[in-house]
Amino acid sequence: MPYRRELTLPPVVAELITARNRLREHYKIAGLKFTLDGNLVGDIGEAVAAELFGIKLIEANGTGIDGRAADGRSVQVKATGTGRGPVFRCVDTRADHLLFFDIDFDSLRGEIIFNGPEHIALVKMPKAWVGQRPVSKVQIRAADALVPIEDRLRRIDV
Repeated sequence: MPYRRELTLPPVVAELITARNRLREHYKIAGLKFTLDGNLVGDIGEAVAAELFGIKLIEANGTGIDGRAADGRSVQVKATGTGRGPVFRCVDTRADHLLFFDIDFDSLRGEIIFNGPEHIALVKMPKAWVGQRPVSKVQIRAADALVPIEDRLRRIDV
């Protein structure tokens, strides 16, 4: 079976985004955008990872590990609603695996951009840095193309 990249937001998340979209439409004459901030987008990404891949989420701890896959691998989840690549912090512990989603909040759909070992996504990053550093959209897609199918987490929603 071919690897499925498309995703639909879980119903409870879709309800939240639909309500936000209705607010934005109602107040568009005033120019209010009700922009989703990075923390909420990240939480939505983690919810999607739990639904699509069965990731057991752990309490936020600032380590760069958001949960565990069924096989025990540690997982970092990244998400964007802007079409840009993921942004990373320099942390002491890296996850075994990275999931990165690009979500279209208007259509309530998205795409899995990266599903593989985190070290593949970070190969062009320096060993250490200060603050946050992005991986471009082009780089993260190129990195995903290097991931063997057997190294991808399997979806449980299919």
